[in-house]
Amino acid sequence: MQPSTPSALAVTGLAKALPGGRVLFTGLDLAVAPGEIIAIMGESGIGKSTLLNLVAGLDRPDAGSITIAGAALAGLDDDAATRMRRERLGFVFQAFHILPHLTLAQNIALPLVLARRATDDALPAASAMLAKVGLTGRDNDYPAQLSGGELQRIAIARALVHRPALILADEPTGNLDPETADRILALLQDETRATGAAAVIVTHSDRAAAIADRVLVLSAAGLVPQPA
Repeated sequence: MQPSTPSALAVTGLAKALPGGRVLFTGLDLAVAPGEIIAIMGESGIGKSTLLNLVAGLDRPDAGSITIAGAALAGLDDDAATRMRRERLGFVFQAFHILPHLTLAQNIALPLVLARRATDDALPAASAMLAKVGLTGRDNDYPAQLSGGELQRIAIARALVHRPALILADEPTGNLDPETADRILALLQDETRATGAAAVIVTHSDRAAAIADRVLVLSAAGLVPQPA
């Protein structure tokens, strides 16, 4: 018998409460296989973005464990956790976090630069990602020149450029028109399949959830399959 492939993401018994004491969730379990896309839905304020921040190591759970590609987050010091985020994670933040003093190509290339890829290699890769998100030739523009929907596309391109093992996307189509949303969702799906990455998408959009292999609903009791 061959050994089973480890989960790209394994979450066990996760619990998190807000500073005021309100419990967001307890006993939350989730396993995501390489190449699998998971959509997480639920009411506003239920803790979907908090869950992504916990998985990314940007926040700490009150209980439970998170393992990414076999590495337990709790066992990583700050430097190791930072390296893990740089090398293994691609995060599409709801607030974009695009750096205003860098060009679009430089923003997208940032994960490659932080991974010590040569500039002569990183910038062409960024340019290719600009083309994939429909912004060909905008390499030397600055974020101030973009609309909210275009900034969303830059955030997605930056999350994918270094071919991460795990993609975390917080409302990735929230600022996009339907046609552009379909293009970006197809890109997320294609990149996930091509690289064997896993993806967790937090969304209110049925359109975005439609590309997922599984759709789960978050509640205080944890994650449950979306009703048929």
